[in-house]
Amino acid sequence: MRGIGNVNPGWGVTVVRVMTGLLFAIDGYQKFASGLGGAAAFFAKVSIPFPGVMAPFIATLELVGGILLILGVATRVVGCLFAVEMLVTTLWVKIPAQGWNASDLDRMLLVTCVLFVLAGPGAAALWEPQGLPGARTASRRAG
Repeated sequence: MRGIGNVNPGWGVTVVRVMTGLLFAIDGYQKFASGLGGAAAFFAKVSIPFPGVMAPFIATLELVGGILLILGVATRVVGCLFAVEMLVTTLWVKIPAQGWNASDLDRMLLVTCVLFVLAGPGAAALWEPQGLPGARTASRRAG
């Protein structure tokens, strides 16, 4: 695919990936900083199974996964995990409690993570697992 002014369109995916990683990493950090008890209580309130286990799992996923997205490491795998998280937050939490309009950010993050699964990390990434369709390796980037 050709970009505007000979700019690789993968740079657009990279910009989206870095910003999405920042959003997730900050959200995960805030869960730890404010105490996982609050997140667990919220998860229990919205009937997320095993809230005492899921709160630290989601906080860790968001913090570590966000950093991995920023760096472009295992983007497809992390994107898949975040897509599942955003599917749950959209369909289980936001829409039932607050309606369609309140789920805008969650839906946008969902489709963004699907983009990462389908398109990969974009033009600048440190590492993608080999063997995945479209996975980029150092030797392919160099050529």
